[in-house]
Amino acid sequence: MDAAQSLIDCNCTLGEGILWDARDGYLWWVDVPMPSKLYRYAPSTGKVDTWEMDEMIASLAVRENGEGLLIASHGGLNHFDPDTSECKRLFDPEPLKPFNRSNDGAVDPSGRFWLGTMQNNIAPDGSEINIVSASGALLRIDPDLTCHSMAENITISNTVCWSPDGTVMYFADTVTGVIFAHDFDQSSGAISNRRDFARFDRGHPDGSTVDADGYLWNARWDGSCVVRFAPDGTVDRVVEIPAAQVTNCTFGGDDLSTMYVTTARYGLSASDLEGTPEAGNIFSFEPGVHGRPDNRFAG
Repeated sequence: MDAAQSLIDCNCTLGEGILWDARDGYLWWVDVPMPSKLYRYAPSTGKVDTWEMDEMIASLAVRENGEGLLIASHGGLNHFDPDTSECKRLFDPEPLKPFNRSNDGAVDPSGRFWLGTMQNNIAPDGSEINIVSASGALLRIDPDLTCHSMAENITISNTVCWSPDGTVMYFADTVTGVIFAHDFDQSSGAISNRRDFARFDRGHPDGSTVDADGYLWNARWDGSCVVRFAPDGTVDRVVEIPAAQVTNCTFGGDDLSTMYVTTARYGLSASDLEGTPEAGNIFSFEPGVHGRPDNRFAG
């Protein structure tokens, strides 16, 4: 297995939402705080495209039936057309919670978009807002754009992914330190039987992905690593990342054999950055296993 290397020098304040578009061969990710940015990288050419957004964006999905992306922003769900740079609001999933924002999200095997929300903790100037309420929820957005609340009383929603056979869904509330597993019904989109899946003593659980063998890879905020958990929740391996705030990960490349990792430099001092100057960049490594394609939103 190759060690993690800095791949893209993007200096994100809070890189997140990374996914691989297997059909078009693009890597997408976001930088959350204002001025929030959407990034697209083409490994075939090395070109990086950037779009500045009107509000904070946190997670996204490629749309199956139509061009463009589904983007979860501070204030709602949006359709984004990269050809025209137009971002059109579709709806606000939490109109009665104006202090909430979107956070981690991903598409399930049947094409539904699952979105975690949380109390907004980032001011317009990028400074931190204290989290005082577990006001977040886990929402399921169906292809017809109907919205269903699947879990509530969440502080910081993260880790939205599924087992290869689609029978288990993983989710984390970062402040608990626990990645949870749920039984998942693909036909109805129902979740049940929540139980503890995994804990780790370095940092806090952030974004995750699942490889072709059913092992979950979890980015560790303040843990400087990505950890691979076996299907029984035991630690299989730890990959060091030269940045403290490791935020999300996904498999990409032609054969899904490369892992791409987002990181952050949010709130780090000048002395912190002297020790980890590549914080905020995109890292990559070859883990020696293959991933699975990120699912596409069916709407």
